[in-house]
Amino acid sequence: MLFLGEFQHSLDAKQRLAIPSEIRGSLDPSVHGEALIVAPGPNGVLWLWPERTFERLAAGLGGSLVGDEELMAFERQLFSRAARLPLDTAGRVRIPDRLLREFQLSDAVTILGVRDHLELIRPEAWRESQEFEAPTRPEFWRRARAAIQDSRQGGGA
Repeated sequence: MLFLGEFQHSLDAKQRLAIPSEIRGSLDPSVHGEALIVAPGPNGVLWLWPERTFERLAAGLGGSLVGDEELMAFERQLFSRAARLPLDTAGRVRIPDRLLREFQLSDAVTILGVRDHLELIRPEAWRESQEFEAPTRPEFWRRARAAIQDSRQGGGA
C-alpha cells in the first residue's frame, strides 16, 4: 500500500482522529488487518502503519530473546510506546492520551502519507518544516538521488 498526500483533520471531543476516506478506501482488512499501529517515529512525530505492514516490518527485526543490546533498547522504546488502533465504523481511531500529550497533538492534526506509513504532525510544525526546507530543496533532491544510487550499488550499510 502506498500512502500519499497531506490532509487536515481534527480530533473530536473524544480525542478520535478520522482517517481520510481516500486512505480508508484503500485499506483492505483481509490484506492490511483490522487496525492501525501507532508508534513514535524517528523524526519526532507519530507514525501509523496498517497492522500487517507493521507486523511484517517488526518480524524483519529478528528475534530479541538473546539479541544485540542496542536492538533490545530500540525495541523497548518502540514497542512499549506503540498501540493498536482499531478503526471504528466511522473510520476513526482513538490515539492514546499519553501519545497525544507527548507529541503535542490537540484539535487540528496534519496527516501525511509517506510511502508505507502515515505521519501525524501539528499543522504549525508542518508549515515550519516546509518553510525551513524550501531553500534547500534542490540540494535535498540531489542528496536523495545520490543515496538511492549508492544503496542500489550496494554501498548502503
